Amino acid sequence: MGMHELTLPLAQDDGGGIIGLLILVIQLAILVVVIAGLWKTFEKAGKPGWGAIIPIYNIILLLQIAGRPIWWIVLFFIPLVNLILAIIVSIDVAKNFGKGVGYGIGLAFLGFIFYPMLGFGDAKYQGVAAVAA
Repeated sequence: MGMHELTLPLAQDDGGGIIGLLILVIQLAILVVVIAGLWKTFEKAGKPGWGAIIPIYNIILLLQIAGRPIWWIVLFFIPLVNLILAIIVSIDVAKNFGKGVGYGIGLAFLGFIFYPMLGFGDAKYQGVAAVAA
């Protein structure tokens, strides 16, 4: 055959693009559900729902809902410290909606499940004073 090669399509090459597209669609669907849940959570707390789609501003809104100082936003840029703060803020958010510590940990680690549950569920925002209880 000389310099020319004969290439044949392989069966395993056929589905790669389809699988990649399917994964992308699933990820986008999850993203939409999480944003919608966070949006509704913000609205329940009297904050603008559109804040859910603005980076950094959404953390500021969560700090306000949790009753934590706004300057904590700076600490969210410190590796490892941000993980601890995310747990603390999530627990405070859960408490302010009448939920327990376990729910707050769920918000921190499984937010893609718990924020839609919080936003679309029957939980009512009780205000920042609920953290002290």
